[in-house]
Amino acid sequence: MIELGVNIDHVATLRQARRTYEPDPVWAAVEAHLGGADGITVHLREDRRHIQDEDVRRLRDLTHIKLNLEMAATREMVDIALRLKPEMAMLVPEGRHEITTEGGLDVVAGARMLKRVVGRLRDQGVMTSVFIDADLAQVEAAARIGVQVCEVHTGPYAHAFHAKGRDAESPDVQAELARIAAAGKAIRAAGMRFNAGHALNYFNVQPVAALEGVRELHIGHSIVSRSVFIGLREAVREMKRLMREAGQGAGA
Repeated sequence: MIELGVNIDHVATLRQARRTYEPDPVWAAVEAHLGGADGITVHLREDRRHIQDEDVRRLRDLTHIKLNLEMAATREMVDIALRLKPEMAMLVPEGRHEITTEGGLDVVAGARMLKRVVGRLRDQGVMTSVFIDADLAQVEAAARIGVQVCEVHTGPYAHAFHAKGRDAESPDVQAELARIAAAGKAIRAAGMRFNAGHALNYFNVQPVAALEGVRELHIGHSIVSRSVFIGLREAVREMKRLMREAGQGAGA
């Protein structure tokens, strides 16, 4: 059954706006768990703009569902991951001036360095993932460096969905969805897990959740945004329901 990993970075964004102690990301993780989340995702960025080191440590100690640590492939971050041992470490590109992650990791260009990073993590029992664009060359490179999971960047699909008036049958939307599906097929054929995420929301999630073989979706901003109005537990529950409905429809 498809799983949901809830990204709680923006709970920390709200806290950091006042440099105070609330809202607490650990509390958010508990609420997400009670709403049906299968995992918690956080991105510990180089500039520490939202999630802080202490947040990750507390999440590792206090949450009872799997922790996915998004991170740049730097020595500092690898050392942190090896110390805390999250269930999964996902390597992502990171730019200091970006608002959020703007594209997939270029595994083709960085294969030699990334293979060393993946090896260090895997040797210590940390499952490794890469966040990549829906590009077959990137999938092949990911398989060569030994990762166990590929998360396909769904941003282009989500942006097309919005630009075309939320018309899931628009040719542009269908083309982006087909690229994700093709990447997922190649990921699975190479023996890796097929995850997906970025810019997914309550309106565009179901076509992605219905794709064959997708194991997990990572969603954050839209869930945290909706939680302002209905609470985090209910926002997670609503997203999980949409995903399950799509998955059941795909298997019918």
